[in-house]
Amino acid sequence: MIIKHKSQRVAVLVDVQNLYHSAKNLYSARVNFENLLKETVCNRQLIRAIAYVVKSDEPGEASFFDALTRSGWELRSKDLQIYPDGLKKADWDVGMAVDAIRLSNVVDAIVLVTGDGDFIPLLEHLRAIGRQVELAAFSKTASTKLKELADDFLDLDSKPDVFLIRGNVNRFKLRKILPI
Repeated sequence: MIIKHKSQRVAVLVDVQNLYHSAKNLYSARVNFENLLKETVCNRQLIRAIAYVVKSDEPGEASFFDALTRSGWELRSKDLQIYPDGLKKADWDVGMAVDAIRLSNVVDAIVLVTGDGDFIPLLEHLRAIGRQVELAAFSKTASTKLKELADDFLDLDSKPDVFLIRGNVNRFKLRKILPI
């Protein structure tokens, strides 16, 4: 059992692409990022809440990014890379990892919102330096090893009424892209 208390300083880092595709593929729904932030912070001192997004100039993208900002998220964005052969790539893994390591000097707990197993070495490092590492993701699409390594795991599948928005999922489409 981990300790969560109101004087604990916390940073929340969310891999928007990972969550978006999990919610869409599993539930034909969108993620409620406002509720996600509230649930992961859990009445603690929020130091930073960063959402990592990829800009692809899709219709509705700007309003989606504005909604994230209004919900309390600081955006980190990068442009979608399109190669001559048509392959599209974008990935925030390194950026998220660097931010998590930097923030580990000023927080007690780091919440990673992703199911991507590429973050296993990051979790191992953060735990080795004494940081509480929490994970939030859809269990059905999250790496088993990642879930096991986290000090605490918030399964977004367990509260679909809190973490999902049903309705017009295609209002804003994030392109499925391959990691770099």
